[in-house]
Amino acid sequence: MSQLEPLMQRNFLEYASYVVVDRAIPDLRDGCKPVQRRILHTLFSMDDGKFHKVANVIGESMKLHPHGDASIGSALVVLANKEYFIEKQGNFGNVITGHNAAASRYIECRLTPLAKETLFNKALTEWQKSYDGRKEEPVALPAKIPVVLMLGAEGIAVGMATKILPHNFGELLLAQVAILEKREFELVPDFVQGGLIDPAEYDDGRGKVKVRARLEADGDKRIIIREIPFSTTTESLINSIESAVQKGKLKVSSINDFTSEDVEIELTLPRGVYADEVTQQLYAYTDCEVSVSSNIIAIDGRSPRELSVTELLKSLTVQLKEQIKRELEWELDQLEAKQHWMTLEQLFIENKVYKPLENVKTEDGLRSTVYKGMKPFEKQFVRPMDDEDVKRLLGLAIRRISRFDIEKHRKDLGDILKGIRGVKTKLRSLTKTTIKYLNELHEKYAGQYGRKTEIAEFRQVDKRQVARQNLKVGYDKSTGFMGTSVKGKDVQLTVSEYDLILAIHKDGTYKIMPVEEKVLLPPRVIYLDVFDPNEGKEFIVLYRDGTKTAWGKRIKIHKFIRNKEYRLIKDPKGKVEHLLKGSDSRTIRCELVPAPRQRMKEAKFDLSTLEETATTARGTRLAPKPVKKINLR
Repeated sequence: MSQLEPLMQRNFLEYASYVVVDRAIPDLRDGCKPVQRRILHTLFSMDDGKFHKVANVIGESMKLHPHGDASIGSALVVLANKEYFIEKQGNFGNVITGHNAAASRYIECRLTPLAKETLFNKALTEWQKSYDGRKEEPVALPAKIPVVLMLGAEGIAVGMATKILPHNFGELLLAQVAILEKREFELVPDFVQGGLIDPAEYDDGRGKVKVRARLEADGDKRIIIREIPFSTTTESLINSIESAVQKGKLKVSSINDFTSEDVEIELTLPRGVYADEVTQQLYAYTDCEVSVSSNIIAIDGRSPRELSVTELLKSLTVQLKEQIKRELEWELDQLEAKQHWMTLEQLFIENKVYKPLENVKTEDGLRSTVYKGMKPFEKQFVRPMDDEDVKRLLGLAIRRISRFDIEKHRKDLGDILKGIRGVKTKLRSLTKTTIKYLNELHEKYAGQYGRKTEIAEFRQVDKRQVARQNLKVGYDKSTGFMGTSVKGKDVQLTVSEYDLILAIHKDGTYKIMPVEEKVLLPPRVIYLDVFDPNEGKEFIVLYRDGTKTAWGKRIKIHKFIRNKEYRLIKDPKGKVEHLLKGSDSRTIRCELVPAPRQRMKEAKFDLSTLEETATTARGTRLAPKPVKKINLR
């Protein structure tokens, strides 16, 4: 066992690292999981402007991805339904209804213009060998947009999970501009399903958001669902409504789903039930309102990193600035190389350096003659001439030399010099260049991807307030049982599942209980009713203790622990004579216990003089002597 333990530990760590880095968690740089990156790279390699069968794309992607066609196909469909990078043709399923896509041989796709413009640059891509060593694939796409926040992501790895909510493309670009201009910004998720979102608890991607369906009341008797919350489908939403109806939490007479391209679920209400009431119940008891948590973890430098939305976007903005710098430097190198060659070509032809070459017979002689002929013009070179330049000059065709247009050549060279100055200006003002790029990208594409989820502030729905009074609680004095399954002839209450019930007994004990199916109460219940914990309950308690001394107190029951027994009378031998509402202010008569030579037979007491005390207090003495009976009249 001691020999196997290091092997198992090493293999498990390798497996865990592979799942985290190469399967489940997206890369910070391009926002892609490996399968998504391979699909996009394959589509770019295949791109000819036409649509490709998804089956063909899957086949080509399998040369890079080792996990089979099913995983590639499902990942491609999900990526295509995000709408940013893959243009669809055919049935790719429906994220709103939950319907699956058609078979891959029937559907087609190609890259969108946004993808081709912002995700690829072969010259600046870092490459690695594919899993079988036959092909090369990108380590990460040189993305110039915040892909990870556009697409969102979910993934479960070993010991960690990520859930990144999608955001609006145009808002992300404007937020990057704000970062470069050192201004404040705030980002809120945006979902393809639409609906309404309350981001009060989003906490910059470290908290959660509440998302609601968009409901419209068509009169008092019909509710139309026009948009659904993120993470639901029309099918799952209807199932949640049917479940709530079966449990008696709301009343709906019929549910009709007319959804096609747009969501339209019609709820018809029965007699006595109105749209305003049911709307709140839908939010309280169904998936018409859901809470979605955010937990941003991305791979940064081959290691998982937990980030906020702001931290993530700032990191991607720094990356964008560096990416644009690299592109400009590469463009500058290309222009300077072109300038260098055009300068050599012009000097070679204008100064007829090629003339002496006619009498040279050897390869070495040709090279040395070119070097010698071009030496007087070295100060005009962009950089020193090398053997490769000489080879190109020797390869110039006679036709090219004879038809050389000096004026056109000088004009073309001037355009290149102008381009070089322009690139150098952009490099000197890299921040302004990046802001200009983002604004141009926003102007070009943001209109295609408008916000779909409306930002709103939700009023908290109190389930107790909107709960239907659909339960019947009975109490049978002969058996002592109380509950929803008891056919009580002594007390019957109509309650909701969230109501509490207060029971007070003759011996002064009381208990506050939730609604239950069947529970046994102590004997001699003198009060049984629904209890509102927000308002409490006021009583006047008239009781006699073990010495027959009469006491009275005005109390309010409000603080409690469910199912815990409390006492209104400290003396276990005492008993409650009368339990009155707290507003009672009549005058009572206490009939005294007869005693020798006792002239007084009764004592009167005005209940309005009682002051409110704690439930455990003894209260005020009602008569100076032991009391036989307390009369209310």
